Amino acid sequence: MRLFIASPVNLYDYTALKSDFSEVLDGKWVEEENLHLTWVFLGNRDSAKAILEKMTLLSPLEHPCLLNGLGTFGHPPRVLFARSDEKILYDKAREFRKAGFELYRFTPHATVCRIKKIHDYKRFKASRKNYKEKILGEILPEITLYESVLTEERAYYKKIKSVIK
Repeated sequence: MRLFIASPVNLYDYTALKSDFSEVLDGKWVEEENLHLTWVFLGNRDSAKAILEKMTLLSPLEHPCLLNGLGTFGHPPRVLFARSDEKILYDKAREFRKAGFELYRFTPHATVCRIKKIHDYKRFKASRKNYKEKILGEILPEITLYESVLTEERAYYKKIKSVIK
């Protein structure tokens, strides 16, 4: 099983976001129902038992957390994401570490597009600037262990267990 722990994300107008960047870049947009903030990617595992035991040490997020603005990873940019700088997310990351999970360079974000090519970098930067402090959506107060099932067409995420308020 290919496993990860994440919180689902709700973007308020994902269609408009994709439209605003449609002429500036080519890329693979994340399916709207698959948008999430990854806490920890666990990779291929034979069993989820040990992970489920560690998850009992986690408390749910207290409230939804806002996503405000866009960021990128890579030079040149390869990932476009909605970002969050809410302190509660960093506090929750520490809780994950205390529960025995390894978080690598935790940066609160939800990937929206894996960029293949930017056609006009100047327009890309301008489009991104338009979203600088715009509230794009929220990270829902749920922490879920998912199984990722990959097909040729797309990824499907199957909920295994959730920690919710």
